[in-house]
Amino acid sequence: MYILECADGSYYTGSTNNLELRLAQHQAGEGANHTKKHLPVKLVYFEEYERIDHAFYREKQVQGWNRKKKEALINGMPQKLHELAECMNETHYKNYSNGGFGSAQPPQSPRSLSEAEGSEVEGSTTHKQAEGQEISRLKAYE
Repeated sequence: MYILECADGSYYTGSTNNLELRLAQHQAGEGANHTKKHLPVKLVYFEEYERIDHAFYREKQVQGWNRKKKEALINGMPQKLHELAECMNETHYKNYSNGGFGSAQPPQSPRSLSEAEGSEVEGSTTHKQAEGQEISRLKAYE
């Protein structure tokens, strides 16, 4: 999975099994329509996966993110991702003193699924950030 910064400042997220070839294709105008129209492009972030389907899944996840969230990932600030994912609409439940639903909600604070079931969350993947590189790089292996 990779993120390109286009000449107009927009971001393009994609996945490939050959990053160098795909980057050359984008630069030659043979890539996606978006990058063709906004050349040149610059590789600003990538993650490596053992399986292309995992990279494709991650690509679709990141494509749904807003600009600030993508920039937190690019700039190596994973601790910001949760904060930036939170709803900021004026109708968000935190903007209401009673939680937004009146008596329909229980008075105690919500618990996470793992607390409610008394078990740890399974299936988490470890991600390691490489330091001292010009672009951000994240490896994820399962």
